[in-house]
Amino acid sequence: MPAPGQSFAVLSFGCRINRYESQALREAWLAAGLTEAGPERAEVLLVNTCAVTGKAVADLRQALRQAARANPAASIVLTGCAATVAGAELAGLPGVVRVVPQAEKAGLLAPLDPIAPGGRPAAPAFAPFAVSGGDRSRPVLKIEDGCDQFCAYCVVPLARGPAVSREPGDVLAEAQRLLGAGFRELVLSGINLRAYGRGLAGRWNLWRLLAFLEERLAPEWAGRARLRLSSLDPAQLGEEALQTMAASALVCPHLHLSLQSLSPGVLSRMNRSHYGPQGIEDFLAGLARAWPLFGLGADLLTGFPGETEAEFAEGLANARRLPLTYAHVFPYSRRPGTAAAAMAGQVPEAVKTARAATLRRLVRERRGSFLRRLAAGPELTVVIENRAEPRGVCQFYAPCELAGGMERLPARSLVRVRPVGLRGATITAEALEVVA
Repeated sequence: MPAPGQSFAVLSFGCRINRYESQALREAWLAAGLTEAGPERAEVLLVNTCAVTGKAVADLRQALRQAARANPAASIVLTGCAATVAGAELAGLPGVVRVVPQAEKAGLLAPLDPIAPGGRPAAPAFAPFAVSGGDRSRPVLKIEDGCDQFCAYCVVPLARGPAVSREPGDVLAEAQRLLGAGFRELVLSGINLRAYGRGLAGRWNLWRLLAFLEERLAPEWAGRARLRLSSLDPAQLGEEALQTMAASALVCPHLHLSLQSLSPGVLSRMNRSHYGPQGIEDFLAGLARAWPLFGLGADLLTGFPGETEAEFAEGLANARRLPLTYAHVFPYSRRPGTAAAAMAGQVPEAVKTARAATLRRLVRERRGSFLRRLAAGPELTVVIENRAEPRGVCQFYAPCELAGGMERLPARSLVRVRPVGLRGATITAEALEVVA
């Protein structure tokens, strides 16, 4: 652990929630009087790790060795998911002085607290991570942690533990703090947003939280700021979801769904039989009546154990029926400790990779059509992410680059733009007006 006055750097790997917690730790360490330095000069390197795939852990090991070579005097403190599921292995890497499991990560918010390794009790119901800023133009607002689903392929429940929820009042307070600091898009995120409400008094779920935020924030911020939903479980998509999104003045017309597969047989083996392709299609058809145009992303796995050619073809056919505008497609990665790791019918790597390539081709075609449609439209609103070369994402989660029209657009600002063309997978646009 650092000593008073020491310098530090935070290195973050993996998901949005890790980035959020890394920013919360950075703010806490600065408030404690530590000084921030580059990784090559810092006395302490705090590394927030990811274990979602085997490649993520392999990349982490490589990055840690490189960091130790670049700064051999640094003390490396590891935390996060890989520190939980692969802590013994990582503890032996050069420079590593302490491994803090995910359940004890909140203890790092008090960096000068002299608690012996392993002496920190488990995190409270919702660990008190909070942020007030950061270098990202569209900050994450964490509302949930953990997962009880135990999908057969997923190591995250082993690393992060059971689902817990953040109090609605705390979510609102952080949203108000970030909007007041000049941010104009907040991304509501969690490990499993379907589990939001777990542990809270009352009948909370994501949609009731969203309605609560809408009621409190829309009078001041409608048209001047927006909320974006992070990855959703398709089982959340029912009538309450449809009504809440249709009535919202703040939520971006964009969904990202944790589909994983669109073959019912594969979903069953994944322990994800709580939804199916037809229900997703039906919901999206209803959503199109409220949102005539919307972005739709998905997470998809190929080559799950036992996936046959027929099942892959079935999933591909079902994907063609969805209005996908992008997707994150991954070949299945065998993770120790998960049910799928011991399943029969492990698919060869070459087959998994080829199936992923086929699915990505389909998604690229859909994405191209969607971008051309946006580029031919009259107007978009973009949150500026890069001031030097103004660019950002529009409400439909498509990348945009401003070719002209206005100068000195500040990062984080929400800008009305007129599309003028398409360069690769990026819409080029002319700035019309800074909304906020």
